[in-house]
Amino acid sequence: MVRLVAVDLDGTLLRSDGTVSARTVAALDRARNAGARVVVVTARPPRYLSALAAATGLGGLAVCSNGAVVYDMDSDRMDVVGELPIALAERTAATLATVLPGAAFAVETGRRCLIGPGYGHVARRDGDRYPVLAAEQLWTGGDGCVKLLAWSPAPVTVEVLRHLGPLLPDVALTWSGGSGMLEVSAAGVSKVGTLARLCDGWGVRADEVVAFGDMPNDLSVLSWAGTPVAVANAHPDVLALAARVTGSNDEDGVAAVLEEIFGPPTGAPPGGGLDGGTTPEGSVVPRR
Repeated sequence: MVRLVAVDLDGTLLRSDGTVSARTVAALDRARNAGARVVVVTARPPRYLSALAAATGLGGLAVCSNGAVVYDMDSDRMDVVGELPIALAERTAATLATVLPGAAFAVETGRRCLIGPGYGHVARRDGDRYPVLAAEQLWTGGDGCVKLLAWSPAPVTVEVLRHLGPLLPDVALTWSGGSGMLEVSAAGVSKVGTLARLCDGWGVRADEVVAFGDMPNDLSVLSWAGTPVAVANAHPDVLALAARVTGSNDEDGVAAVLEEIFGPPTGAPPGGGLDGGTTPEGSVVPRR
């Protein structure tokens, strides 16, 4: 019995152009109507979720910023459950600057992102970005920090994370596929830790959860969930762990599995199971 659907956004629920298909929206609605909770579990900040919810009607709670924030999409309420102390963020940036060539930094507060000089990562449709003139201003913004973002011209890989881990024991390091992007949270903060606490409060067991993901920062959730599902475009480590592999994000792979579990929307043909099936015309685009 599936009582909760945990789904990543980029590369998993969202197509490559950032849209959500009408088929996927209908499949999520079908799961809710069957009594299951749907929880988005993402590295994205709350401000992005507010735009997505407005465009798609997606509601409920979301685990944002790799577990640092629980965001209520219905009330626009943001609860920080894993703040990264700003002094620790500053020390971490100083260490990363010595080992990552050309590293530059940004501070995510949940409501806005302070962008330091030289930070070269451009996030698609991600507003509320505030460039600062000097790196020192990142640590004096006064809005707190839920995640430190580091960008380097050199690619970030699993091997890079393994090298950095012993140098930074007081933080958690992840990456979610952005070119040259490294994400830093407080030690012990993770997608799965926050999701598991929510499930405890709801009386939902891990074996009653189906989880979808595509990148290494999804591995903790997929390892914990009773039914871990990878989309076909997932990182090799995710494909190796998952119990099932569905169609890619561009083939509405999440919708295909949800239709198998909960049935297709009323009046619609079956979606094609784990092969992804056909995709109906129309998609929903998050707008600002």
